[in-house]
Amino acid sequence: MSRQPSVGSDDVLAGLRVLELGSFIAAPSAGRLFADFGADVVKVERPGTGDELRRWRLHGGDTSLLFRVMNRNKRSVTLDLRTDEGCALCLDLIRECDVVLENFRPGTLERWGLGPEEIRRANPRAVLVRISGYGQSGPYRDRPGFGGVAEAVGGLRNLTGYPDRAPTRVGISIADQIAGLYAVIGALMALHRRGRDGHGDTVDVALYEGIYSLMESLVPDFDAYGVERERTGSALPGVVPSNTYRCADGKYAVISGNGDAIYGRLMRLVGRPDLAEDPALADNAGRVARAEELDEAIGAWTASLPCADVLKALEEAAVPGGPIYTAADILDDPHFRARGMHERHPVAVSADEKAEVVFPGVVPRFEDRPGSTRWLGPDLGEHTDDVLDSLGVGAARREQLRAQGVL
Repeated sequence: MSRQPSVGSDDVLAGLRVLELGSFIAAPSAGRLFADFGADVVKVERPGTGDELRRWRLHGGDTSLLFRVMNRNKRSVTLDLRTDEGCALCLDLIRECDVVLENFRPGTLERWGLGPEEIRRANPRAVLVRISGYGQSGPYRDRPGFGGVAEAVGGLRNLTGYPDRAPTRVGISIADQIAGLYAVIGALMALHRRGRDGHGDTVDVALYEGIYSLMESLVPDFDAYGVERERTGSALPGVVPSNTYRCADGKYAVISGNGDAIYGRLMRLVGRPDLAEDPALADNAGRVARAEELDEAIGAWTASLPCADVLKALEEAAVPGGPIYTAADILDDPHFRARGMHERHPVAVSADEKAEVVFPGVVPRFEDRPGSTRWLGPDLGEHTDDVLDSLGVGAARREQLRAQGVL
């Protein structure tokens, strides 16, 4: 499989080859992270339709900006994996790859003749990363599971929102992206191990387990003490003061004054030295018992000032605080720009118009070899000819395969 020429040899993951068989968010978010740091990521999509993400949140044109974000720096190849020819070509790609990413329901790859045994025969050194709703084993293995369901089963949804209302969801595909992060971490661990024993491994990532892993002491507290956490709105339970407070101009400030020394500075700032010096409030346990009183004191102060003045005073007092940003606020913020989090790229915004649009920058940052956005998520099948030509599939054969619907 040919390497894309624009990747520099000094990129962190230069030389690593990744085959992405996934769709939607989970596996593609893992593939994006690999691609951002120089890995050659080939994304396999269905002929004709491609990844359904191409049409999610589509505001113009034929490819959503969500797809362009999640699939930047990748090469798109169309293959019908349900055909013998498509399966055979996919195995040819696997022979050249270090990592294979997939996020289909368990058993799907096996039905196509692309299961772990076939992958191992094709390339014993390949690391196979499998992302699914409930994992590759257990009684729920065969259930369909999207990110929203994972939030519910993993415990997050029950804690999100207010106690007198229905549970709410986070406004992004958080379960899928957390699973994508674990997929990359697992793959890099497996590659490290491969460096010692020469063999590939299988990484099993379940969406609900990614969420569950972030739930801190939710289950231990219940199992040991019978403490059942409930929804607490904008407050962080057991950590005081840490909440969202309304300001005089109707805007909101998030204030985290829960460190012992920080707490004292905050109380003096809001004009309550009595609370700062109260020995019963010197540690978090004491403050938790009087959380409502402390929130009222802070809220009375923020309600007397515009949000900008509140934030300025917090900064001067070395108390962590911040505004609740909209997309417009993020776009206007100088710190985002200074950190390279705003990248402008030309992109089709309609069938006949291109525009320079701001896209998120690359995370994490490396001091001397940072990742980069070399191109946005590609058009469907944009790199099919180049990739298949490198496998020895000539132009005439490619036309035959297109006529058969394989490409």
